[in-house]
Amino acid sequence: MSLNNSSNVFLDSVPSNTNRFQVNVINENHESSAAANDNTDPPHYEETSFGEEAQKRLRISFRPGNQECYDNFLQGGETAKTDASFHAYDSHTNTYYLQTFGHNTMDAVPKIEYYRNTGSISGPKVNRPSLLEIHEQLAKNVAVTPSSADRVANGDGIPGDEQAENKEDDQAGVVKFGWVKGVLVRCMLNIWGVMLFIRLSWIVGEAGIGLGVIIIGLSVVVTTLTGISMSAICTNGVVRGGGAYYLISRSLGPEFGGSIGLIFAFANAVAVAMYVVGFAETVVDLLKESDSMMVDPTNDIRIIGSITVVILLGISVAGMEWEAKAQVILLVILLIAIANFFIGTVIPSNNEKKSRGFFNYQASIFAENFGPRFTKGEGFFSVFAIFFPAATGILAGANISGDLEDPQDAIPRGTMLAIFITTVAYLGVAICVGACVVRDATGNMNDTIISGMNCNGSAACGLGYDFSRCRHEPCQYGLMNNFQVMSMVSGFGPLITAGIFSATLSSALASLVSAPKVFQALCKDNIYKALQFFAKGYGKNNEPLRGYILTFLIAMAFILIAELNTIAPIISNFFLASYALINFSCFHASYAKSPGWRPAYGIYNMWVSLFGAVLCCAVMFVINWWAAVITYVIEFFLYVYVTYKKPDVNWGSSTQALSYVSALDNALELTTVEDHVKNFRPQCIVLTGGPMTRPALLDITHAFTKNSGLCICCEVFVGPRKLCVKEMNSGMAKKQAWLIKNKIKAFYAAVAADCFRDGVRSLLQASGLGRMKPNTLVIGYKKNWRKAPLTEIENYVGIIHDAFDFEIGVVIVRISQGFDISQVLQVQEELERLEQERLALEATIKDSECEEESGGIRGLFKKAGKLNITKATPKKDGSINTSQSMHVGEFNQKLVEASTQFKKKQEKGTIDVWWLFDDGGLTLLIPYILTLRKKWKDCKLRIYVGGKINRIEEEKIVMASLLSKFRIKFADIHIIGDINIKPNKESWKVFEEMIEPYRLHESCKDLTTAEKLKRETPWKITDAELEAVKEKSYRQVRLNELLQEHSRAANLIVLSLPVARKGSISDLLYMAWLEILTKNLPPVLLVRGNHKNVLTFYS
Repeated sequence: MSLNNSSNVFLDSVPSNTNRFQVNVINENHESSAAANDNTDPPHYEETSFGEEAQKRLRISFRPGNQECYDNFLQGGETAKTDASFHAYDSHTNTYYLQTFGHNTMDAVPKIEYYRNTGSISGPKVNRPSLLEIHEQLAKNVAVTPSSADRVANGDGIPGDEQAENKEDDQAGVVKFGWVKGVLVRCMLNIWGVMLFIRLSWIVGEAGIGLGVIIIGLSVVVTTLTGISMSAICTNGVVRGGGAYYLISRSLGPEFGGSIGLIFAFANAVAVAMYVVGFAETVVDLLKESDSMMVDPTNDIRIIGSITVVILLGISVAGMEWEAKAQVILLVILLIAIANFFIGTVIPSNNEKKSRGFFNYQASIFAENFGPRFTKGEGFFSVFAIFFPAATGILAGANISGDLEDPQDAIPRGTMLAIFITTVAYLGVAICVGACVVRDATGNMNDTIISGMNCNGSAACGLGYDFSRCRHEPCQYGLMNNFQVMSMVSGFGPLITAGIFSATLSSALASLVSAPKVFQALCKDNIYKALQFFAKGYGKNNEPLRGYILTFLIAMAFILIAELNTIAPIISNFFLASYALINFSCFHASYAKSPGWRPAYGIYNMWVSLFGAVLCCAVMFVINWWAAVITYVIEFFLYVYVTYKKPDVNWGSSTQALSYVSALDNALELTTVEDHVKNFRPQCIVLTGGPMTRPALLDITHAFTKNSGLCICCEVFVGPRKLCVKEMNSGMAKKQAWLIKNKIKAFYAAVAADCFRDGVRSLLQASGLGRMKPNTLVIGYKKNWRKAPLTEIENYVGIIHDAFDFEIGVVIVRISQGFDISQVLQVQEELERLEQERLALEATIKDSECEEESGGIRGLFKKAGKLNITKATPKKDGSINTSQSMHVGEFNQKLVEASTQFKKKQEKGTIDVWWLFDDGGLTLLIPYILTLRKKWKDCKLRIYVGGKINRIEEEKIVMASLLSKFRIKFADIHIIGDINIKPNKESWKVFEEMIEPYRLHESCKDLTTAEKLKRETPWKITDAELEAVKEKSYRQVRLNELLQEHSRAANLIVLSLPVARKGSISDLLYMAWLEILTKNLPPVLLVRGNHKNVLTFYS
């Protein structure tokens, strides 16, 4: 649509960017302005009707004669450019309006380009304005140029248009098929097989017309249900190449898709051999009749089969267009052969044909053949098993989905119509042959009824022929004995032979094309990395030439084996397994209730699809039970393999959707169940920041939450909200991916807040879901508290108070080297950057040398220029950064080792549990869980509790009894009776020196000065406070002495965390307690539960 505006179109300066702009109401000239003033009626807009045709979805007032321009404005839901410019104006005024909604705002109107995948072959992907762009204030220095406005108004200026044109040029020679040639023809040819000409008459003879129709109907039920399910899946989004594999993998995920895709491709490859051998057998029979055998029947089959498959390969490699033409020719021959049969049934039979059992349409023959007459060893299911492969082939069109113009429309329409047409043909042939030919005939024209001879009551007897001796000796003719009944009945026998040739060759050709196409799609997805070689395509149609060669070799191998009777049932079961999974995919997608499941093909039902899947599985066992077992075993093995390899793909499968629904249902179900102490488990919030920056803190937490409790790695972004939110959102996926990559079963959560404490408070309150809410806060010890700003200390102690306020337990972890390795990570990133620069430099030098060799003197100058540019800068930066990196790396070597100490298997030793205060049992439960882990199983629990010196043995017995009731194994129990005695002077002096810089010493000053100091430095430790909690301070110092004495050699110390009463203990004094308590010790866990029972001895 073009805009014909005056030069001063944009009366106001409208901020915009190069792709989006605002358009204000515009006037053509002063006269129009005057007219607008005279006529104050508001402009009249026609109403939008959503129920009419696509081109009428947007109605605009227009001048007479410009109707065509508006009608062409919208076509197929997308904006179309018109050939002529026009003025859109209201009939009441001369004011011009750009009434295309969405083009006078930065908000974009819905367009298909926004929803395409990157690199889509159907058109370019365009990025819509981000929420940030339409929410934040506009930049004042952005100007709108008429040229950019015109381009967007005309539908131009979309990023990627140029690339789209190039893609269109690249796709110019690609051959795409419609639903008739691409799907209908292929499916009909594949369904109409040799069975139609040489086995259907025998099936009618065994089962009778009645059961024969039921057998055909049951087979059609299976294929129809599969076709309906396939149609639903096909119309639920764009379908790419890969056929059944693509449909199943995108619905059920790579595990099912990868397993069935491989065996489906293999089945098609072997099917080529089966069909070619069927063709070769027919040719060999003709050679026998003419006494023209080359060697012997077996070797003749191999020779003819090999030549045939080479010719078919040549047709396939020549291109899809040639293959499609060959299929059309074969279909014409096949249709002529079928028509030839029906014509033959009405041509009066001669004596020779009558002696062979053909009497044209006779009611007596129809009545006699209506019921079953199974011979020895045959039954309904055995006959069904023989016929069912004749109904397969419905995936022939879907298998070349990548070569269809519109797979979403072509596959459902072509497949369902092919099923209908072929079913009618099968039923017609079965009924006609059953009404014309008797079951047994001798072929002797002299076996007629002589006058006076008693008739045996058979239909043939009533028609003048006596075939009664067929009851006592085998006969060669009739439905039960002669496989060439259709040739005999037809008007011209050789046409039936041509039909057999057509059926076998078309099926072989379809399979020869299907196998490489499906295999290529499988290899492109890189599910089996060893098969990546076969993913490459050639030419405009991306032909899988390597796949063709592989299929050819497989087919040749089985043709030379020439023993296909054994493998045929397995191949049939492979196809049926594909049908079963297609039906199950439709059911699973519906059952998962994913909002993304919106198939345009509405004639389906999830339970009917499930019935189809079960029916396919049942048919597999009916056809051949051992082949079904082999199919399931192979599929299961491949499923386990793909699951173990975990391919890096995300297709939004229904498995993912169902996992979400199951998780949601379980979470909701969990909320209806009251918490019970027996089911308590530590569910932790871990303040790691980025999970990779404090790995040791995450590792020790993960050790007691893995497979048993919730673990959430949390990070608080402090600063300007806009910057924090941007940084937080950009790193969210990366950090969760790091957890998955490192096999850490934890979630990552982040918040942006004005201060650290506010962020943690938000996490403590809002994290989790239902019963899966955190009950324990895990933080690292603040090692640098004496150098840190006062606000950081207040925040640190404050979050401990907040956790207790919210009745959440607290675990503080201290290791000698600290947890934060962000400095080390920066060094690693810098080294990686330098390595990339080095590789880039080497590549540049190599390219320059190549140019020198090919470009002479000019190449030499280019090389010199490139080297001057690329060498100088990295060399300077690299030397500085490398030396700095080496220095930092050496300095932090111990930190790096400490960061991995909990990843390693712990040496044989002890976990010393100092259970000094009863907090509900969390101090005891966490170390017990640790001893259950593989890395900590060699560590025994030693329990230390406080007690009276004169009752040590009694209290040890009491504690042992309690632990045995809790069913917690321990190596030893120690009763510490001298906890409350004063520490030695040296230890106390260390504590006093520690708190000296933070003391107020108000008792040494006059009252006025003391009050002033309290107001100015309320955070300092007062003499009154120190005196009031002197006994507690003694206890912390004394405990450190006892810890040094008893637990210096322990692998881990778990110790009751002292609680600072709010308003009584200053932050700095509390930090001094924690410092002196854990000083110079192995790794320490300071634990304090929420004083609710987490242990019980009741069952």
